[in-house]
Amino acid sequence: MQYLIDQARVFRARATAHGIDLGLHRQEHRPRAMFVSCSDARIVPALITDSRPGDLFELRTYGGRIPPFEAEEPTGESLTIEHAVLDLEVTDIVVCGHSHCDVVQDAVAGNPGPAGPTAAGQWHTLTQLDHLAAYPCVAPRLADRSLRLHAWFYEADTGAVHQYAPRASAFLPL
Repeated sequence: MQYLIDQARVFRARATAHGIDLGLHRQEHRPRAMFVSCSDARIVPALITDSRPGDLFELRTYGGRIPPFEAEEPTGESLTIEHAVLDLEVTDIVVCGHSHCDVVQDAVAGNPGPAGPTAAGQWHTLTQLDHLAAYPCVAPRLADRSLRLHAWFYEADTGAVHQYAPRASAFLPL
């Protein structure tokens, strides 16, 4: 814990040294995209995308899961998605799965499904994208093309990132 405290103490100096403006309260909050990923500590969306404060609106969940929409009982995830889509008006949402995901490995253990852990992880990512596309706030924006959805898959051991290409029905390197 002391390491975290020490890093928090010097954060402002590090941000300044890297040219990061921390005066975000003075700026309108208009992130470039929403990034949905697993809460696994090895996955760092800002590092993967080289984003700066304010660029990404992040939603990190257990296994990168996006629950199906339930109007009667909204979840924290669904409220976060609605805020990004309706209030922040993001134009892109990336759902990023990753290799070696314990959640996916536990889910497919002993169950027939996609062959191999990478295929299972990619299938899981596409399933979350399908859940997202069905949200009432998302569907109309997809229809009018003011919102684009992207499925990415991050290989935690190599750092490679792949994007799903619908025409190829496969994840291809970025």
